Amino acid sequence: MATQKQRKRRAKEKRHDYDLVYVDEEGVERPVEREEAPRKPVGRGSKASTVSAQKSRSAGKGKGRGREVQPPSWRKVMKRGAIFAPIFFATVMLLGGDKMNFASAFVQASLLIAVFIPFSYFMDRVVYRQQQKRLNRG
Repeated sequence: MATQKQRKRRAKEKRHDYDLVYVDEEGVERPVEREEAPRKPVGRGSKASTVSAQKSRSAGKGKGRGREVQPPSWRKVMKRGAIFAPIFFATVMLLGGDKMNFASAFVQASLLIAVFIPFSYFMDRVVYRQQQKRLNRG
């Protein structure tokens, strides 16, 4: 027996199911013939069947899956660091108040950038690997 979540999902699929049609010269709606590749039978409830069903549903809607993540690079991370360096410096100067002079604010901002750059590269790498895993699964 299907779980409640599966029953809700199936009901939603039926509610939102639609056919593509076009209106001919006589004003009659005609269904658009789709060319579908023959499918291999997959066991009921398996992960592969749900993935293929999700792909076929999303393919008909014309929606993209979001922005493609680029591989991590040190050049991109250094540019990001150059953008954030003045922001870090200004933040340190503002939060330091009267006690903070230019030299100490520069040192603290440099330390922040020294932590930010490797961390940013690491996060880019994590996001890129997650996307690659997702693509390989599909």
